[in-house]
Amino acid sequence: MDTVVAAGGIVVAVDGSEHSERAVEWAAEQADLEHRRLLAVSAVEWRPEWSTFWPGAMVGGAPVRPDDLERAGRAVADEAAALASRLRPGLAVEAVARVGDPRQVLVDLSADAHLLVMGSRGRGPLRSMLLGSVSSTVVREARSPVVVCRPRTGTAPSSGVVVGADGTPESLPVIRFAFEQASLRGLRLTVLHAYWDAVVVAAEVRRRSESLSVAPELEDLRVVLSQTVAGFGEQFPDVEVSLQLAHGLVDEALGSNRSWDLVVVGRHPVDTVRRVLTGSIANAVLEQAHTTVAMVPQSPVT
Repeated sequence: MDTVVAAGGIVVAVDGSEHSERAVEWAAEQADLEHRRLLAVSAVEWRPEWSTFWPGAMVGGAPVRPDDLERAGRAVADEAAALASRLRPGLAVEAVARVGDPRQVLVDLSADAHLLVMGSRGRGPLRSMLLGSVSSTVVREARSPVVVCRPRTGTAPSSGVVVGADGTPESLPVIRFAFEQASLRGLRLTVLHAYWDAVVVAAEVRRRSESLSVAPELEDLRVVLSQTVAGFGEQFPDVEVSLQLAHGLVDEALGSNRSWDLVVVGRHPVDTVRRVLTGSIANAVLEQAHTTVAMVPQSPVT
């Protein structure tokens, strides 16, 4: 498939559901903020044995053909493009329909896209089946950042953008993405490092028992966080930044708060030895998050 159609644009996956409508709303706002073209992409996989499951698949007793699916997908994409145009008048929007495995279609488009946006089902094990079958594959293999628009729950006041930081140089593209989003949307940014270290925990307990102001081990972590964001403050002077340490698992620290507007987390390239761990963290954050999640590829470890 010719992926150049997505060059420099923002791709939003659509299927006619309320979940994809939520993704279209977010993607249209993002495209408007960044002055980029938006592509509403509908991808439908055709298999002969699946034809009876497609609405209206039997026409005059004959099973649906791939051309029929492409026309149906085009209608879905056109409707999504129309919605984006109504939400953001003047936005450059294009409708794209493809017959093929949606996962592969989206991964292919991500090679040239600036950003890929998807919806998801609601929370819970049954509703997460779509997330597991499509979103997790795209998140794992996409070349561009992937934004999964989860339904926000709760009525807590906005806390802005949060980004998970591990203090490594290859995580800098993730930090930059978070700064860019906070700047574009006029939101506060929290740079969070989650630690699960018995030595650090013991030091914090000792600090409290001895009434010390700061445990040296925790101060070391704060220094790492400060070094991580060094330089970004000058590039994004409009962003209010706070550094936060959290004891616990990364997915719990990033996903449990109901007030974030956007959760940003990094993902290592699929050809690195850390892909299993980071893939598990990515999926765990997606499953637990109460709001939109952005997965940003990290630079390869050299």
